[in-house]
Parts: sequence; C-alpha cells; structure tokens
Amino acid sequence: MRLRRKRRLARCLRKRRQLKPVSDKSANIRRDDVLLMSVLRNEKIRLPYFLEYYRKLGIDHFLFVDNNSDDGSSEYLASQPDVSVWQANASYKRASFGLDWSNYLLRRYAHGHWVLTVDPDEFFIYPFCDTRPIRALTDWLDGCAVRSFGTMLIDMYPQGPVDAEPYHEGQDPFQIARWFDAGNYMITMNPDYKNLWIQGGPRARVFFRDAPLQAPALNKIPLVKWDRRYVYVSSTHSLLPRGLNQVYDEWGGEKTSGALLHAKLISTLGEKAREEMLRGQHYRRSGEYRAYAEGLDEQPVFWCDRSEKYINWRQLEILGLMSKGNWA
Repeated sequence: MRLRRKRRLARCLRKRRQLKPVSDKSANIRRDDVLLMSVLRNEKIRLPYFLEYYRKLGIDHFLFVDNNSDDGSSEYLASQPDVSVWQANASYKRASFGLDWSNYLLRRYAHGHWVLTVDPDEFFIYPFCDTRPIRALTDWLDGCAVRSFGTMLIDMYPQGPVDAEPYHEGQDPFQIARWFDAGNYMITMNPDYKNLWIQGGPRARVFFRDAPLQAPALNKIPLVKWDRRYVYVSSTHSLLPRGLNQVYDEWGGEKTSGALLHAKLISTLGEKAREEMLRGQHYRRSGEYRAYAEGLDEQPVFWCDRSEKYINWRQLEILGLMSKGNWA
C-alpha cells in the first residue's frame, strides 16, 4: 500500500505539467480556510447554484480543474473572486479519470486544510447543516482527532421523466429532483482498501436492473484534513493511507456521517450521457454513461410508491442513511 501511494504521488507530480492556470487566486488562501476541489467539463449551467450553495455552507476558496470545456465554464469560474481554476486539455482517462490533477492541486494547495472534494452535481449535507456552518463540523472533527468524514451518495430524482421539467442555469436542482430511495442498498467491504462499498438506489433499479453489481458505487469520503502524503485512488471512494477509509464503526456503533445529494437525474442527463459515451473517457469505456444513454430512450420514471420526498438531514438520519453519532 505504501508503494501504491508513492506511485500515485509520482503520477500526480508528472501530470502537473498538464495543468495550465487560467485564474490562480491561491495566494488568497488563508491558513485556516476550508477548501473545495472539483474537476469538471461543460458544467456552466450548474455552476451558479453550486457556488452559491457552498458559499452559504462556509467554503472559503474553490479549486477547479476544467477539462477542455467549450460552454464557457472556465471563463465563468475565472470571473469569481474566490475561485482558482486550471485548464487541463489532456485525456481525462489517462489522468486516472482526473485524480492525477486533483491529487496534485490538493498536495500543492490543501496541505493542512480541511478540503471537500465533490463533483458539480453533488451537494454535501451533514448533521445540523441547517444551523451550523461547515467550520463547526471541521472544528469538532479536529477536536476528536478525526481526519476524514464519510458520506453516502443519494440519487435524487423527479416524480416524472427526467426530461419533463427542464433545468435552468442557476436553479436549485432539488426544486425538480425532490425524491430518493429510502432503501434498496447493499453494502460490502473492500478487502484491499478497507472502505465500505455501497450500491443500489434508483440508478441500480432502472439502468442496472439486470447487472446490479455494475451499478455505480455510492460510498464517498469527500471531506478530509489534507496532508501532502495523502492521495485519492478511486474517485473519492477510497484513499491512501488506508486508515482514512475507516469512516465507519467496526464494533456495532455509529460514527458521525453525512450525505451527498446527487443531482444527476435531471434534464441535463441525456445530453451529458451522449457526450460522455462518445468521448469514452470514463471508467469501463464510459459504460455507465452508455447505460444512461440507452436507458433514457425508454423514458424511464424513477419514482415509485416507495419513494421518499426529501425534507432535511434529520429525515436521512431516521432512515439510517447518515448519522450524527456523538456530535450534539
């Protein structure tokens, strides 16, 4: 595992040459700032609400890698006062699906900081997020000597077909996608990295019903007190050193955990799926996006009589999808 980590670190240092600064405001980062890291392509329609959401949550500075967008994403981000953005025109796939770029920027700028690594369609929630900023959570984690914080990715969806209600730039996506699956999840242990592996939910029900083990993983460890020796090895599903992956209690109790509300299943999905299927830059030759593109031809409806309408984080805790643990 130590050798794997060193190889990952060496990879990210080599790939740093692929990153070209568009607007580097990293000199404004203060010692105790909470950071956000994200790699994107053609997500301008999502960015206004994404930035608004995370600013309200308490993020101080954003680090973005733009992978050759042609929709104005890079220019929009460069105009923001609290955003640093780098352009990467190289292969997303050959950069370990963007991890080499983000691992380098985390090593370079996030050492000693709490940093949240998310995609533009992921929205972090945690216990008391309606009344306490993210710094309250990170201060408590520091006090408990905890270095990483786990979440479950919860796919949100509308009551009708995903393309029935168009999503508009700057809109809260959860005005459209208000529903989620309260159950239908399976959990296993990854023997190598000691992280939990969670699958299921609406994408498994609809797009992977004949091959549920190929459904996307829903376990994420997005919030980490970063050290330049750390690396992500599989999206934000797992890290090295392995101890960072143990965000669960092995003895039957509950560790504090959060959730990522996932706003993928809205009207933008069809165009995104077709684009990524043709590019072939994602995992398993973009097999996940191929399943989306083919499945959407049938105009599926994710809502069913067991769907739950999202209310707040306390609802997710009652359902066992997150926990406040001993944080009061």
